[in-house]
Amino acid sequence: MEIEGKLAERVRELRHERGWSQEELADRAGLHRTFISQIERAVKRTTIRSVSKLAKAFDVKMGDLLD
Repeated sequence: MEIEGKLAERVRELRHERGWSQEELADRAGLHRTFISQIERAVKRTTIRSVSKLAKAFDVKMGDLLD
């Protein structure tokens, strides 16, 4: 699986575990809700900066989002 697919699965999994909507995750990460949707569908490539924001929102290491 490509990196975008791994990131998509992990973001969706962590968001569901926490009971967050895409909008809540977007607010916590300082990103737009539609961007979160694109990441979760693996249709949008993202920057390391956005991965860092997601990791901080989830309180995990960046590598945890890509494994």
